[in-house]
Amino acid sequence: MSALLLEDKNAVIYGGGGAIGGAVARVFAREGARVFIAGRTPAKLDAVARDIGATGGKVDTALVDVLDEQAVEKHADAVAATAGGIDIAVNAVSFPHDQGTLLADLSLEEFMRPIDGFLRALFITSKAVARHMGGERPGVILTLSEPGSKLAVGGILGHGVSAAGKEAFSRLLAAELAPGNIRVIGIRPHAVVDAPAAGSYTTDLFKQTAAAAGASSVQELLDGGAMAQGTLLKRLPTLSEVAETAAFLASDRAGAMTGTIANLSSGALVD
Repeated sequence: MSALLLEDKNAVIYGGGGAIGGAVARVFAREGARVFIAGRTPAKLDAVARDIGATGGKVDTALVDVLDEQAVEKHADAVAATAGGIDIAVNAVSFPHDQGTLLADLSLEEFMRPIDGFLRALFITSKAVARHMGGERPGVILTLSEPGSKLAVGGILGHGVSAAGKEAFSRLLAAELAPGNIRVIGIRPHAVVDAPAAGSYTTDLFKQTAAAAGASSVQELLDGGAMAQGTLLKRLPTLSEVAETAAFLASDRAGAMTGTIANLSSGALVD
């Protein structure tokens, strides 16, 4: 029987009640980690916790606003005190942002919304967990971005700039934290094909894009429409693929990886 990837690891997942965060939490728990899921919606956190508990996994939930620096620090301190340290942290928090509006009609507020939200959350959570990581026990911080970081298309100014900012943050933070035995890796999935079934965020985000592409629904756009056809694999990544990749990257088997971006765009981008 093969060893569990994350046996005896302590993992904090911000946005743990969301589609990607919940999928990551379930896989981490399956692979032996004790998962601490944090978010703002009790029902979503409880649903993930029930799934993990039903399979014998170890899970704790907490209501935390990632934009509240003191609350995030207090939660990280409590996790470290309870578990003896933090080995893995995943920032899977999402913020609403515009897609499809060009510069002439885009307000400054809409442009800055994802930039401020995503980067502020990434800074706050990374700073809170990093002080409880590393040393004799390797630490890992995983971040999430999107292909918009490198695409040259119109209508995604705020989205693309925020994605590029998250990737730059990950690379630079990796350089800072490496001497302390902490790795930092970004994960760049495309639109996740089965995320709409897990919540309305993806549906709301891509409904304007779907209409512009002539798709009858966001699901049609994701399953076999223009977004899927624009990839080398002619399909989009699944929640399972993103979560399984996150588990590998967080494990000691990926111990030589840091300061890089894992491209899960199905070939929408070729690095």
